Amino acid sequence: MRFKRFAAAAVAVVAAAGMSLTFAAPSQAAINYCKVTDLQSSANGMNGLVAAAKKEGVLNVITLPRDWANYGEAMDLFSKAFGIKINDDNPDGSSAYELQTIATATADKQPDVVDIGVSALNSVTGPGRPSIFANYKVQNFADIPAEWKDAGGAWYGDYNGIIAIAYDSSVSPAPKKISDLTNAAYKGQVALGGDPSAAQEAFMSVFAAAIAKGGSVTNIQPGIDFFKTLKQNGNFTSVLANGANYVSGAYKISLSWNFNAPGAIASAKAAGKTLKYVIPSDVALQGTPYIQAINKKAPHCAAARLWEEFIYSENKGKTSDKITAADKKLPGQALFNTILGGQNIFVSGGATPITVKAMTKKGLLIKAPAGLDVPKSAKLVMPSPDNQAAGKSLVTSQWPNL
Repeated sequence: MRFKRFAAAAVAVVAAAGMSLTFAAPSQAAINYCKVTDLQSSANGMNGLVAAAKKEGVLNVITLPRDWANYGEAMDLFSKAFGIKINDDNPDGSSAYELQTIATATADKQPDVVDIGVSALNSVTGPGRPSIFANYKVQNFADIPAEWKDAGGAWYGDYNGIIAIAYDSSVSPAPKKISDLTNAAYKGQVALGGDPSAAQEAFMSVFAAAIAKGGSVTNIQPGIDFFKTLKQNGNFTSVLANGANYVSGAYKISLSWNFNAPGAIASAKAAGKTLKYVIPSDVALQGTPYIQAINKKAPHCAAARLWEEFIYSENKGKTSDKITAADKKLPGQALFNTILGGQNIFVSGGATPITVKAMTKKGLLIKAPAGLDVPKSAKLVMPSPDNQAAGKSLVTSQWPNL
């Protein structure tokens, strides 16, 4: 069980020119895939993009935990289908780490693509700031809601989740709502996946607590006060909610994105423990989508664009354990059409894909994992980026003195 975290503080990132990699197609001039902005008009179609990506043979990703939104399957399927090696730098790192790596890493260590939180995106975009991301519109660009994509294709939302309570089966009574966490039976058992002034999951957990305790998307103070009470009564521990600490017994209850459930439950089972997840009945807080983008300094420009096409594809297809040697010999477009789309991979990991409305209309959405239904009594809310910016200011100033 791992938790991807991001720092909200602005990170100074210097934009630099991308490395140029070119590949020649038999019937046309060489294509500079670092400058390609869409599949059909400038990338020689999927056949050309797949061929170029295979020739590069490598994709650099960054801070992608395998059991986070089923990214393990996404990486395995992409690598197996296209024969591309994936380097995953610092899987348990933060969005701030991703941006700092773009700013400071040598050319060969640059990430090709990033997956970051909204607050981290806000720290490097806006008036007067040169874009550090390359413009590229995936085939399903129109299926991404307008409010969650850059009009030029510099970035786009990919998936989101709902804050759930994760707890060990030995916990009694089993928690059903956030307000239950004040129970004296939970002494020293409640943890968060990081400092909420720096970790998106933990920050949104505080927001969830705020709403459960009478606050709102514009008033996070009750959530800060709630955790202050938990700390004072000894229920809240500063131990980081991660797999190692859970297995060691350092904590037994945490607040976590629901899309961590399938991977975390499997990891716990392998360690001889039974982990359960439940959406709290007093609030169902839905997070803003995480953000995908291609690094302007990507060392593998074709592979980066193929990864984005894969992540935003909506196919019902084969998983990594079903791909055959014959499949891998298919032309690029045929192979691409054979494999399970990245948006459905997120679904199988418990996340809500950004193109869920379009996929539902098309009948392409696969069935989500069972057991994480939103209770009818829960308030379904989503703090906007502006709500989060205001809330983060309060949390940053008060959390150190909790």
